[in-house]
Amino acid sequence: MLDAINAFLTGQLGPFGPLLAVGLLGMFLALGTVPFLLNRKKDPLDKLKRAKADGLKGKTPEERLRADTKADKLEKYSDFLEPKDEEEYSAVKLKLLQAGYRGKTAVRTYHFAQFALGGGLLILGVLYALLQQATGDPTTQQTAISILLPGICGYMLPKYWVTRRQTARQEEITNGFPDSLDMMLVCVEAGQSMDQSILRVAKEIRAGFPALADEFDMVSQEMKAGKDRVSVLRDMSERAGVQDVASFVTVLIQSASFGTSIAEALRVYAAEMRDKRVMRAEEKANKLPTKMTLATMLLTVPPLLVILIGPSVYGISVTMSGGGTGF
Repeated sequence: MLDAINAFLTGQLGPFGPLLAVGLLGMFLALGTVPFLLNRKKDPLDKLKRAKADGLKGKTPEERLRADTKADKLEKYSDFLEPKDEEEYSAVKLKLLQAGYRGKTAVRTYHFAQFALGGGLLILGVLYALLQQATGDPTTQQTAISILLPGICGYMLPKYWVTRRQTARQEEITNGFPDSLDMMLVCVEAGQSMDQSILRVAKEIRAGFPALADEFDMVSQEMKAGKDRVSVLRDMSERAGVQDVASFVTVLIQSASFGTSIAEALRVYAAEMRDKRVMRAEEKANKLPTKMTLATMLLTVPPLLVILIGPSVYGISVTMSGGGTGF
């Protein structure tokens, strides 16, 4: 079917017929979205922002600095770049939070990066396909792959990057959490409150585990702002996305609910986290021989076979060639 369409377009429009058809189709799709963007209803917040900008006219630079007049260039495309489904928007926002991107425009920037990289690499793929058409005679399948594959890779690249950042950040939080609990236990037993101990721990572990320090620092600032401690701790557990932090938050909430000693709860949980870290290290050590088996076989067995069997094979070949010549 694709070959028939390719032959028809080549016969009607010349050798660049398929590429011209793809370009025209993309242009019509882009022009089709323009009326929807132009007919978009005006947001009432835009009027407030314009009124705020008009009110800043004629004021001193110091008064302008106190007002947040920074405009987001992607805000006008928010209807296109942000998901309309609330669950989808919340899932993307949570994933970006767990990757360390806390900005208000993180979701918008993430989708803009996807469309920008996808479109840019798609254009490069079209140029590469044009070059192939000029220098050779590629098939329809090769042309489609050279056009679509870069665009798909560009579209998926931000998602891959965010996933890598999320995994690295969660691993960093997991590795630094037992040490932070030990420091917190020392601070609480020394007479400091829970809020002061969290702030001190955030300051002490920032050099080694900045992601965990940022989480503790945010918890401290939200508590200072008057937010409920239970909701603050649950928000921390959701932002971290680590099971150890979720269990720690549950322990603190239960300790506060039942009126038990926080120091005793921290002591028990810190010992459990230390044991769990040792178990993770032992698990990695036990997996190491299995992972090295394939590399050992590929790098050790062939040279060993060459050393052991090589002289015998060479001797047999010389004997057979000499016997054949004598006969």
